[in-house]
Amino acid sequence: MLLEQKRSLVTGGAGFLGTHLCRLLLDQGHEVLCADNFSTGTRRNIEDLLDNRRFELFRHNVTFPLFVEVDEIYNLACPASPVHYQFDPVQTTKTSVSGAINMLGLAKRLKVRILQASTSEVYGDPAVHPQTEDYWGNVNPIGSRSCYDEGKRCAETLFFDYRRQHGLSIKVARIFNTYGPNMRPDDGRVVSNFICQALLGKDITIFGEGLQTRSFCYVTDLIDGLDRLMNSPEEIAGPLNIGNPNEFTIRELAEKILAITGSKSEIVARPLPEDDPRQRQPDIALAEKLLCWRPAVELDEGLRYTIAYFETFLREHGKSAASSTLIPRMR
Repeated sequence: MLLEQKRSLVTGGAGFLGTHLCRLLLDQGHEVLCADNFSTGTRRNIEDLLDNRRFELFRHNVTFPLFVEVDEIYNLACPASPVHYQFDPVQTTKTSVSGAINMLGLAKRLKVRILQASTSEVYGDPAVHPQTEDYWGNVNPIGSRSCYDEGKRCAETLFFDYRRQHGLSIKVARIFNTYGPNMRPDDGRVVSNFICQALLGKDITIFGEGLQTRSFCYVTDLIDGLDRLMNSPEEIAGPLNIGNPNEFTIRELAEKILAITGSKSEIVARPLPEDDPRQRQPDIALAEKLLCWRPAVELDEGLRYTIAYFETFLREHGKSAASSTLIPRMR
């Protein structure tokens, strides 16, 4: 039973993660303000919510101040796949840094709690495996991925400075590779690319031998973790790793998708891109201890749900919607 109805702001609310978060908050009985500039989010993701009286959508870029009245803020706004965040790297950095400043300023004015969707990319190409929250990372500050990696690191700095300097109630989640329905087929992430390549009968492209490892978290598990963190006691500020600790090579992922789809696509290798992390696996001991959270959806199950989503998407929107960017960037 809902004890307190809140008015929640979700920036990036029409994006992949934001869409699922908006739905969870509505299911819990809250009012939701969804802010998105639609640079990577799509109206299609939230079209069925527009008739809900407790849902409000407005176009807004978080690099500009926002003046609304809310009870809590989830700051998810930022391109999250290399294809998108490298398209306009200056704007990506602005979104992470100026966006954080604007949302923190709003939270300070309203005296409300704010959650930052940070990323496992703050660890860079890690020299520690698995990654724990006290590891400071191994990030190239001038590489092609730096706009995202360093932007998110700076945002974390701002959040903790606002906590120390202004007593602001903050939560910082470091999100590891997440997948599921409502991913864009052209976002350049490895799961969506492999699935679309398999369904379209195209070659599945891996980098090097495909021995890089990733840990894939199904989206409902991730959103549950964000919800628990937001509603955790004041002293739990984070950062907390939110992800699935089960580790797979990129080649193993490709083989699983081929097996589930029954595709005859071939696996082909391409040269490794700059600063591509070799390993990525979260240590989630803190989230388990502090939030009583652990992912429940195994990779094979989550892939079946995601493949079913893309089968429907391709049937309804045509093959051209997925064919513009089908070279993964190992996110």
